[in-house]
Amino acid sequence: MKTFDARIEAWKKKAEALVRPRIDGIDEIVEYNQWKVIEAFRACKVSDYHFNPSTGYAYNDRGREVLDELYARVFGAEAALVRPHFASGTHTISTALFGILRPGDELLYITGSPYDTLHKVIGKSGDGTGSLADFGIGYKEAALLENGGIDWEKVRRQISPATRVIGIQRSRGYAWRSPFTVDEIAGMTRIVKEMCPGVVVFVDNCYGEFTEKTEPTEFGVDLMAGSLIKNPGGGLAETGGYICGRKDLVELAAYRLTAPGIGAEVGAMLGTTRGIYQGLYMAPTIVGQAVKGSIFAAAMFDFAGFASSPAWNAPRTDLIQAIVFDRAEQLIAFVQGIQLAAAVDSHVVPEPWDMPGYEHPVIMAAGTFIQGGSLELSADAPIREPYIGYLQGGLTYAHVKYGVLNALQNLFDRNLL
Repeated sequence: MKTFDARIEAWKKKAEALVRPRIDGIDEIVEYNQWKVIEAFRACKVSDYHFNPSTGYAYNDRGREVLDELYARVFGAEAALVRPHFASGTHTISTALFGILRPGDELLYITGSPYDTLHKVIGKSGDGTGSLADFGIGYKEAALLENGGIDWEKVRRQISPATRVIGIQRSRGYAWRSPFTVDEIAGMTRIVKEMCPGVVVFVDNCYGEFTEKTEPTEFGVDLMAGSLIKNPGGGLAETGGYICGRKDLVELAAYRLTAPGIGAEVGAMLGTTRGIYQGLYMAPTIVGQAVKGSIFAAAMFDFAGFASSPAWNAPRTDLIQAIVFDRAEQLIAFVQGIQLAAAVDSHVVPEPWDMPGYEHPVIMAAGTFIQGGSLELSADAPIREPYIGYLQGGLTYAHVKYGVLNALQNLFDRNLL
């Protein structure tokens, strides 16, 4: 069994005692969400024949149809589109936006700049990539206030007759800000609807599912998207994403995914259905394990002298723990230390590289069973100032602990701690 420096072991004991009340609170959320999911399964009368694979056009795939109904019920939405054909969260969000925006429309993000990979989706006029800008769709964003809140005066000035969609990113992305809680998103939605009643409120829900007892679509959000290799896939879904919300908007997104007039009526599931169902069933419990790990990590890095967000005793609304390092060498050592703790590819040493869709070199620890599955223990960071590492996931609380200890030991061994 691996041993760690005595100082790190002492921090571990202190952290475990310190976070125990918070861990117990997470169990309450897990239990609530687990029962909610099971009740949805029961209401949809899920049966084993729904797990059968389909091929070709896959017309009348009852398993696929019930899966959509199940997600809509769990997320308090009118309709849902759940498919393995979504390659990533970015693809899912892109499909939703392209589905509802038209030439001459405008997209306004009120939570600052969205996640890096969406920048290429938004694009610049004439960039030739097929971005929103290439289709004559405008884009604006309202930077957040210094305290991380919405700058409502700026939002009011930015809204125009062309504004069709208001975008909200629940999680922090690669920014040093607090993620937005469901209550905060509900409040944003109310204010936006008062300002502009006909606008569509869209939420990027990646990393947020099941961290609270409710979801944004239960409080007036018109459309929402997320990735199945994050929270709702429960570590079992091998690929895919979901879009849920108003029925008419989900239908438009389905037309973008397949073809106008065809939409959600086709799409062979090719043996993925069981994993998606079972992943949703497991998701509340697995998300709870990851959130517990993030709380432990916050306490440990606090003891080590690094600023992190959220604090160990702060409310949680996503999986991500952000840690600020003094220099690039520390950041790289942290990510490489997380990789050392992986069950898969622990022998691989991650290095920064120019990943497609990112604007700076990025380093990623991803020793996962599902490639890129960030509900599993992983970490990533752009190599730019401030040097912030983003820790997320963990299928078990014990694995997150092990990852944090390995990361700190790696810093210690390199005289960076």
